[in-house]
Amino acid sequence: MRAPRLTAAVLRLSWSPACVPSGAFFRALRWLVEVSSETYAAVRQTAVWCYRGGSISAEPRINDRIRVPEVRLVGPSGEQVGIVPLAKALELAQEYDLDLVEVAANARPPVCKLMDYGKFKYESAMKAREARKNQAHTVIKEMKLRPKIDPHDYDTKKGHVVRFLKQGDKVKITIMFRGREQSRPELGYRLLQRLATDVEDLGFIESNPKQDGRNMIMVLGPHKKKTEAMAEAREAQAARKAEAKANPGRSQNAAEEGVAESAPAEAESAETPAEASAEA
Repeated sequence: MRAPRLTAAVLRLSWSPACVPSGAFFRALRWLVEVSSETYAAVRQTAVWCYRGGSISAEPRINDRIRVPEVRLVGPSGEQVGIVPLAKALELAQEYDLDLVEVAANARPPVCKLMDYGKFKYESAMKAREARKNQAHTVIKEMKLRPKIDPHDYDTKKGHVVRFLKQGDKVKITIMFRGREQSRPELGYRLLQRLATDVEDLGFIESNPKQDGRNMIMVLGPHKKKTEAMAEAREAQAARKAEAKANPGRSQNAAEEGVAESAPAEAESAETPAEASAEA
């Protein structure tokens, strides 16, 4: 028998619900027909692939896609029904107006459960979305300074570093040297130590200052974990929303008070030129 005819025969047999490909089945097939090792491996892989559903998919098989003679059935509430024929399991699924879902395909017999598959997929997607929301991705922010930075610029840069550390992110501080500044690395070192001292309540020195060409680099790590910072941010946002919901007219009243205070000032400024012209 040729290899293509052999493959077709195995495919027809593997599509049968009563066929469960096993090692003994393939050894008997190889004993009946002399084939090479490569052909034998290809035929076996094809048959197993067809038996498992005909495609590589992460989704479980449901209802008519299940092609085994019997299953171990689990009821809608999680109760164990036992091993029943596939036809009986499908009848129970129709009776309960639910889907028959294969939850453990590698078991013998496979384990199937009666459930609402659409609702199950929606809940799984929501759980995955919530898990992604709670995942903490460590981000390294970067802040660049000059050795002779202006005090106001230093305060601005320090404010950014404080904000990053409060968010639970690491901060890479880079001191950039130009020209003759490269002969005075102690200026950059003192600036980095000053910054680390100013933010020691929020972070610590994770990587000590080191010279890297024309730059000096230091890494600050936060005391607070990223997940804790995200939880606090969500709590603060929820508190602000609750306060705004409890006092809906507060912002409007504040805006009206601001307008009322600015009105007398505009009136005074309008009267001043008239008085000056009268005196003249």
